[in-house]
Amino acid sequence: MRVGVTGHLNLSEESVRLVTAALRDHLGTFDAASLVGVSCLARGSDSVFAEVLIELGGRLEVVLPSTDYREAKIGPDQISQFDRLLAEASAVNTMPFDTADPDAYAAANEALLGSIDQLVAIWDGRPALDKGGTAAAVAGARARGIAVHVIWPEGARRV
Repeated sequence: MRVGVTGHLNLSEESVRLVTAALRDHLGTFDAASLVGVSCLARGSDSVFAEVLIELGGRLEVVLPSTDYREAKIGPDQISQFDRLLAEASAVNTMPFDTADPDAYAAANEALLGSIDQLVAIWDGRPALDKGGTAAAVAGARARGIAVHVIWPEGARRV
């Protein structure tokens, strides 16, 4: 089973705890030996997903939106986690963009959606702000007939 993730970047500490538990419950329903998770490793939802996936014994594949993604978008507080998760990845696909921008994010979403059976959306249900965001990825998955599993536990919030 190939499961991709999209979700909000700025989760409260309590939301990280709630989302982690919900992801363990959901991803734990799959056979770990055949579970492949696809993530862009953004802070927040993507990284929490990758951590839980690896904890459960799944295999991680990464889609990076641009060649400058690490330098441009990964903050000092997340760099060690990003590097560790990237090193755990069995495959890394970098989109052909020099700069992380909405076009690069949209391309990364397309690559992710083209390689999965299910999309896990850690999402509060709000409409899309741009073509590379969570709601846009959910709409793209639904348009392709990809199953979408929304995770937004009671008490979760963005900061």
